[in-house]
Amino acid sequence: METLQKLTRRQVDALQAVAAHETASRGVPLGEVAEVLEVSAPSALEHLGALELHGLVSRYRGKTRTTSKGLATLEEYQRHHRVAEAMFGRMGLAPEESCTAAREVDLALTHRTVEQLCEAEGHPEVCPHGETIPHEHRARGRR
Repeated sequence: METLQKLTRRQVDALQAVAAHETASRGVPLGEVAEVLEVSAPSALEHLGALELHGLVSRYRGKTRTTSKGLATLEEYQRHHRVAEAMFGRMGLAPEESCTAAREVDLALTHRTVEQLCEAEGHPEVCPHGETIPHEHRARGRR
C-alpha cells in the first residue's frame, strides 16, 4: 500500500496545515494545528504522531515541520485530488462539486489509477479551480 493510501483524511488535513503554516525559521505549534483542524490539542497530537511514524513530519520542542517525504506526499496528494477534480469537472460538475467529489475518492486512488485517469482525461494541466496539476515524475520521484 502506498503512503498516501495509508493516511486518513484528517491526517492529510494536518499535514497540509503544517506545510501551510510553517516558515523557514519556525515549525508549527500544536495549538495552531489544533486550531486549523478545529479539534482539541490531544486530537491534533494524535494526527501528528501518525504522520511522524510515516516520516512525513518531524517534531522538536513542541513545533512540527514537514519532512521532504511529507512535502512529496502533499504534492502526490495534490496530483491525485486535482486529476480526480478534472475528471469530475469534465463530467459537468461545478468546481466546488468537483472538489467535494474528488475528496470522496482521492485517498483511495493508487498511482497507477491516477495515471490512467490522467491519460483518459488528456493529461489536463489544471484542475477546475485553475490550480496546476503536479506532473507525475515530480510527485513520485521524491519518495
